[in-house]
Amino acid sequence: MLFIACLLPFGWLAAGAATDSLGPNPAEALIRGFGDWTLRFLCLTLAVTPVRQWTHTPALARFRRMLGLFTFFYGCVHFLCYAWLDKDLLLHDIVTDIAKRPFILVGTLALVLMLPLAATSFNRAIKALGAPRWRRLHQLVYVTVLLGLLHFFWMRAGKNDFAEVSVYAAIVAVLLGSRVLAWRQHHRAAG
Repeated sequence: MLFIACLLPFGWLAAGAATDSLGPNPAEALIRGFGDWTLRFLCLTLAVTPVRQWTHTPALARFRRMLGLFTFFYGCVHFLCYAWLDKDLLLHDIVTDIAKRPFILVGTLALVLMLPLAATSFNRAIKALGAPRWRRLHQLVYVTVLLGLLHFFWMRAGKNDFAEVSVYAAIVAVLLGSRVLAWRQHHRAAG
């Protein structure tokens, strides 16, 4: 059920492209739409742990991996739409644009940081790396969400549109703040 729900945004955007109902600039609608969903899925992935702790529902942890993989999927589709629809898959133009525009550079860096997370999101990788190293590696998600938020902020700054950015920034602040508080409580209890 969750798998199908996670595919719905892809279906909506693909159907919109197929029926030419994405507005006057369908390429921009696809690029932005998949980017928005990448950030939403990143927030949902980060929300699993605090919600699990607040609601005393340990079973929620089993959804974190799937949400994380969908985050990577939407990030890849977002980048592919940019590379294909905006740059005609011309590698030179893509590399030049990434180097020239900081918001695309940080977005690309966020996607690159998601790659090792997706590549090590299976049980054999956890065993191969060892749980402590695997957990440290997966803390890259915190850097990724901050880079994703910066990417979104810079993209919206060009249009002086900060309302949605503020909502995401508040969500990310709560999600990361809850982890800092949990870490402090754990160290106080241990010390």
